[in-house]
Amino acid sequence: MLIDGARITHGDVEYVIKAHPAGTVTLPSGQVVGCDPLIAPDTAAPFTVTVTPGRYRLAAWVATIHQSGSGSQDRTAALQLVVRDRPTVRWELALTDGQEPVDLGADGFFGYPVDAGVGTLAEVVAVRALARWEVDPVDEVFIPAQVPPAPAAVDAIVDEATGANVIIVSSGWGDGIYPTFIGFGADGEVTSYVTDFLVIPDQTAEV
Repeated sequence: MLIDGARITHGDVEYVIKAHPAGTVTLPSGQVVGCDPLIAPDTAAPFTVTVTPGRYRLAAWVATIHQSGSGSQDRTAALQLVVRDRPTVRWELALTDGQEPVDLGADGFFGYPVDAGVGTLAEVVAVRALARWEVDPVDEVFIPAQVPPAPAAVDAIVDEATGANVIIVSSGWGDGIYPTFIGFGADGEVTSYVTDFLVIPDQTAEV
């Protein structure tokens, strides 16, 4: 899913993956939050794994879905916060305080709920700042009258003191619960955070 130009087939459906730059995220504390920031951002908890404060690249991975007799459509398949441009050798489910993998079933996962059709990977400072906004400014900044095609990215600085920003993208098929995974390099350092919007079935990709 994170290979530009990959083609994934599932039955009579083909998914063609394309990377889209979505902007740069400012992390003044290095605490990363995955959430739908337009719904109850004050309750979104940061992941337990943190990174060095800084500015990091955000990429949206869009799947063009081709189905025989049904034309094609684009959906945001994943959102990736790139921390280090190094190979990822393992992935772990991103957790918040109190979440324990042993509590999950074989196919279970922890994820964040989406109710406004968008998701973000942002700094906890930014998400908390957005929670203090009134409804009208949120609508004006983050909800365009004409929604652009996926990934439909919208970027705004929400905490002037730190420059922390929130970048939203459309979330796959819309509302749902979506897991985030953390990638690690051979040296044990974080390479990226990736929210999977569960658009693509678990299949082998052809590049």
